[in-house]
Amino acid sequence: MVDSLVASGRIERQATADALRAVPRHEFVPESRRAAAYRDRPLPIGAGQTISAPHMVAIMCDILAPDPGDEILEIGTGCGYHAAVTAELVGAEHVYTVEYVDSLAADAERRLDRLGYGDVAVRVGDGWEGWPEHAPYDGAYLTCAAPEPPDAVLDQLRVGGRLVAPIGTGRQTLIEAVRTAEGVDRRTHGPVQFVSMQGGE
Repeated sequence: MVDSLVASGRIERQATADALRAVPRHEFVPESRRAAAYRDRPLPIGAGQTISAPHMVAIMCDILAPDPGDEILEIGTGCGYHAAVTAELVGAEHVYTVEYVDSLAADAERRLDRLGYGDVAVRVGDGWEGWPEHAPYDGAYLTCAAPEPPDAVLDQLRVGGRLVAPIGTGRQTLIEAVRTAEGVDRRTHGPVQFVSMQGGE
């Protein structure tokens, strides 16, 4: 799977390729879906949520481009797969992930612990609020689409920190937003399709 993504140009950084190779994706999908675990497409994981297609995880990791030891915030833990890939890039103790659905968070925390990523910090909460206790972050990403980047998440980035997120309600666009001393520099990376972000009431 990873070799195919590298050959097609969908993975640019060697660190991203190595991280995807290290994480057993089949462990993060329901048993009934495991035959499709290494196909390059999203799969349902329950509670109306999905595990992202491998190429999308790779693209987001390439754009985020974290270094080992960077502090990273994830909004939308889901099954924990993207958090595990991020843990391979920065170290599990540097990954903080927020999940709105408590049953998904509990399952993901157990799964991450069983697979050796027990130092990933998992919290049930509203992703619109980020996780201020561990800020500032070097990077953050959303695994769900929001109408606009959450202000709290942007505020919790250090200057120079980067947010990668699908933005939009109908048509969605993957954006990269870098916090600067003056505000936020934003660029786009093409159309995407993610489940909608929950919370924010």
